[in-house]
Amino acid sequence: MKEYSNLCNKVFGESTRDYHVADNVDTPAPTPYPGGSLEACLYHKNWIDAVQWHLEDLVRDPQIDPTEALAIKRRIDRSNQERTDIVEELDEYFRNVFRDVKPLPDATLNTESPAWAIDRLSILALKIWHMEQEARRDGAPAAQRQRCQAKLDVLLEQREDLSAAIDQLLADIASGRKRMKAYKQMKMYNDPALNPVLYGKKEK
Repeated sequence: MKEYSNLCNKVFGESTRDYHVADNVDTPAPTPYPGGSLEACLYHKNWIDAVQWHLEDLVRDPQIDPTEALAIKRRIDRSNQERTDIVEELDEYFRNVFRDVKPLPDATLNTESPAWAIDRLSILALKIWHMEQEARRDGAPAAQRQRCQAKLDVLLEQREDLSAAIDQLLADIASGRKRMKAYKQMKMYNDPALNPVLYGKKEK
């Protein structure tokens, strides 16, 4: 199952590098992989994360115009929904991969699904890229660069550990030791039928 974590890290690294060529939240996402492929899904997932990362930076500008800040916050909300949708798409992929596996009688559940673990791997790719930039940034104090390098070392170790954990989880599902089960996130704040602020306005 190691091919999955290797593939994820490879594609996430490509997407992160590609995003930072223009480094603009309005740059359209490239399509370097065939539509419908696992690679295309992973690439798109990381691109969403990269855009949202930088939107979160922009909205924290203390001099930002409040109207612009609200527009960015609304965009972040939409991005969060897209991120959730694509993670659930990834879990559907793994459900299909393991659909013929019969769990063992003593099979257990994991605390998170494979796709939500992979989601964390995508965020780690961005953390690693940005921390590496800070560790090498010209003009930054030497002590600060050293602190960033120490943090980068931890992030790289964390990626190794998380990759191994994902590989182990998928191997356990393939062997029947773990059950492949994923829940929809049931987000309510974007649903006009479930958010009381939204449906309350309609009822007035």
